[in-house]
Amino acid sequence: CPADEVDHMPCEDPRRNSQLSREMNFYRERHCPPVEDTHLCLIPPPDGYKISVRWPQSLHKIWHANMPHDKIADRKGHQGWMKKEGEHFIFPGGGTMFPEGAVQYIEKLGQYIPIKGGVLRTALDMGCGVASWGGYLLKEGILTLSFAPRDSHKAQIQFALERGVPAFVAMLGTRRLPYPAFSFDLVHCSRCLIPFTAYNASYFIEVNRLLRPGGYLVISGPPVQWAKQDKEWADLQAVARALCYELIAVDGNTVIWKKPAGDLCLPNQNEYGLELCDESDDPNDAWYFKLKKCVSRTSVKGDCTIGTIPKWPDRLTKAPSRAVHMKNGLDLFDADTRRWVRRVAYYKNSLNVKLGTPAIRNVMDMNAFFGSFAAALMPDPVWVMNVVPARKPSTLGVIYDRGLIGVYHDWCEPFSTYPRSYDLIHVAGIESLKLGSSKNRCNLVDLMVEMDRILRPEGTVIIRDSPEVIDKVARVALAVRWLVTIHEKEPESSGREKILVATKT
Repeated sequence: CPADEVDHMPCEDPRRNSQLSREMNFYRERHCPPVEDTHLCLIPPPDGYKISVRWPQSLHKIWHANMPHDKIADRKGHQGWMKKEGEHFIFPGGGTMFPEGAVQYIEKLGQYIPIKGGVLRTALDMGCGVASWGGYLLKEGILTLSFAPRDSHKAQIQFALERGVPAFVAMLGTRRLPYPAFSFDLVHCSRCLIPFTAYNASYFIEVNRLLRPGGYLVISGPPVQWAKQDKEWADLQAVARALCYELIAVDGNTVIWKKPAGDLCLPNQNEYGLELCDESDDPNDAWYFKLKKCVSRTSVKGDCTIGTIPKWPDRLTKAPSRAVHMKNGLDLFDADTRRWVRRVAYYKNSLNVKLGTPAIRNVMDMNAFFGSFAAALMPDPVWVMNVVPARKPSTLGVIYDRGLIGVYHDWCEPFSTYPRSYDLIHVAGIESLKLGSSKNRCNLVDLMVEMDRILRPEGTVIIRDSPEVIDKVARVALAVRWLVTIHEKEPESSGREKILVATKT
């Protein structure tokens, strides 16, 4: 591709999206170009690109040449977000609401919510800046998915991913975020500027859909006890009361609420006129799904409430009730877990994939099912973005119940991330990612060019599929300039599969 496409994200292109409606920030959401307008070319790295600083050093510093965007450092340096020092950007760990650093701020929150001890595992950081909050929670065993919209000049999410912190480009506008219901133990907004009470409290209702029963909501910054925002602060408290949230603390400009474990109090009169959704509403529908004005029912099959769901790390290996309620769910879960322990051992020992070494930090599983590939990587210094294809059965709730993170995505469209985001991309059954789509909407070449876009230079791809599909993949891989080796499957695996391992040059 031309050199000016170095940070190109096809579905998050400000030049195209600026033509769209500004109502509820519609223009800042995903909008993918029609097929005829997509580039079929490989995105080049910027001049002077270096192989990324290895984790855990990358949390504190990255190469300036890899994303030479100085605006955040210039504007937010005094708040401790990031600074330029020689060839590096360094990250002191600050944020707008915690200029003293994320560590101190997390300690403050720990006075009110159980940050230690495995009670909380999955967190969502809305409007995350450079994701220092999520980065520093990792040592407490809390895995945070941080998101912010594309920022044409600031590239916050790009910095977060380069640091090796889980992050995703998204905008809370007119649609549900692409996560299942009751996924996050903790939802956090530090000056995220989301108007939670606007549009009949639509955004607060969406947070409520994503938050696990018994989970915690933390909002720091306006309007919490903020000058000249008394009405907005009163409205925010009114919505929380209407949803029966328990007020845990107001500490300066930070408020902490706890979500109730059941639906019990909502049908009573409340000052916002909030109502429960119909029984027919599936709160897990979240791929291009318009926000609803009603409150999702918490009566999911089985229990996913904080306190009844196992603590971390036990929840990784215990079959969650969302799996058990599927047909043959318990057997499927156990078999899948064992299968991936075997396969990952084979990848490391026989295929010499650099898993478990500092060379691999950001991992994507494009067809994650129950997240067992990610679970098998738990001892390694990695995090995994588990993707459940939008047209497949929705197993993403099971992945979150295990204490892992992920998103829904349709692989006939580009993914919402910057180029050069991932060290390893894994896919079992690449041909099945095109299921349910008309043939011309989606082809292997487009998909592999997209994989190349999001893979870091010298990154690894592992693809498992039938020998016929692997032959096709290998031909395309040569066209996208990957170095390819093809292997037999593990000796103890049944089925006709081959494994292609490729390196981006």
